[in-house]
Amino acid sequence: MNINNKTKKKTDLLITVILVFGIFLAVNFISYSIHFFRWDLTENNVYSISDVSKNTVKKLDDIVTINAYFSGDLPSQMLSLRQEVGDILAEYQSFSNGNIVVDFIDPKDDESLKRELQMKGIPELTFQVFEKDKRQAVNGYMGVEIKYGIKSEVLPVIKQDTRDLEYQITTAIKKVSSKEEVIVGLLTSHGTASVENEISAAYKSLLELYSVRQVQFNEEQKEIPSNIKTLIISGAKTEFSEDEFKAINSFVVGGGSLVVFENVVNVSNQLQATDNISNISTLLSKYGINVGKNLIGDYRSGLVPIHNGFFTMPTKYPFWPKIENEGFNKDYSAVSSLSSLILPWASSIYIDEAKITDDNFSYLLSTTNAAWKTEGTYDVGLETKPSGTQQVYNLAVAVNGGLKDVYDESEEQKFAAGRIAVVGDSDFITDNFLQNSPDNLTFFQNLVDSLSLDDDLINIRSKVVTSRPIKENLADSERASMRYLNIFGVTIVVIAFGMIRYYLRRKSKFIDQI
Repeated sequence: MNINNKTKKKTDLLITVILVFGIFLAVNFISYSIHFFRWDLTENNVYSISDVSKNTVKKLDDIVTINAYFSGDLPSQMLSLRQEVGDILAEYQSFSNGNIVVDFIDPKDDESLKRELQMKGIPELTFQVFEKDKRQAVNGYMGVEIKYGIKSEVLPVIKQDTRDLEYQITTAIKKVSSKEEVIVGLLTSHGTASVENEISAAYKSLLELYSVRQVQFNEEQKEIPSNIKTLIISGAKTEFSEDEFKAINSFVVGGGSLVVFENVVNVSNQLQATDNISNISTLLSKYGINVGKNLIGDYRSGLVPIHNGFFTMPTKYPFWPKIENEGFNKDYSAVSSLSSLILPWASSIYIDEAKITDDNFSYLLSTTNAAWKTEGTYDVGLETKPSGTQQVYNLAVAVNGGLKDVYDESEEQKFAAGRIAVVGDSDFITDNFLQNSPDNLTFFQNLVDSLSLDDDLINIRSKVVTSRPIKENLADSERASMRYLNIFGVTIVVIAFGMIRYYLRRKSKFIDQI
């Protein structure tokens, strides 16, 4: 009798396990087919796309094709990157209602495809690998093309640090799928940088995506057309009138985005520095954005060509601060992927937090902690040494809300619907500087894109795993206990669970035998 009961229990248990497993597979398959869902328990949702990206692909009304060109024989350290890219693209695909098609393509020995990729701007990369105790060079591809009809956007190289990959993909999808004409205005009065002779490369880059309208203030025209999404003011050299300030303010209040590249100090080729008479910084200060009347020097700096007879010798020049690594705000996707940026003769920027709260602004670029400022007489020679306090200075800021209507005289204060980005330098996007610092142009494009394409792009933050060190104020014994608990705690819990389960099974078996 006992033997029959045991056999029956084992059979019932086996059937139950099979049924549960079958139900789990069925539910998993149905849920994946109908609605993709998974939990991401990380603090910053590192392993899932944001609501902005989900809504972007849900609104697509036609097919967007994403071709991921990854070589099959990539070095082992790159295999996890391919898997990570595949996971991210699969999530886009799952939320797109069938309008995202993803295809991984290995160019291999297809020479015609390789030539096509070169024309599109996706380069063939060279990797150093060790095989059979020898260092060898291996060629391969790690690029992505996003296509919608005849329009396409390319991510030439997917970096191992994928914290801003979502931002890049969503921005590209918005670019190719947008049916609305986005108009960017470029102020060409007040001595701003010449479109033909100074910022032609930046101007051409705008034309690739936007309709660009040149805006001038004069006696007859003191308003900004309402169909302009973003207004760029680069390197103004003359004063603005109060009426022109009011026109700019009305534009921002109405939801327009304002980008200002401001030279507070002009520096000649002979390194003579003089105050710029443009007063655009006066308007910015009304909002709470203050551009210092100074020039920032930094030990980490760009190179200037020094001519010595028949030779040209590159020499580090401290007043061309070079932004690298920690100098980019890693939480702001428009700049987090940049690797190097030079801002010649830049001025510091700081926010008046009595006018703008810290929830509404982000510093984008900053110097090292070995930077200093010169003001007043502006000593900007090649041999200038640090003077005064050395510290970190912020050189660019983006304000994404909380701006007040500075010309509103009513009792109930109105707030502006637009946004403002300010860089304490305008020379960085001139044609001369772009030749040796291509990331300058990328920064310019990303900044304009983040303000012009959609307001919600700014909500896509870089994905970064947060460090959780043991608190410093704990005693040594407490810190040691926490450390050993982290290391062995899970193991102990699993062992304890196993022992309890073993005890219960033995007890149940003993009762059955009775």
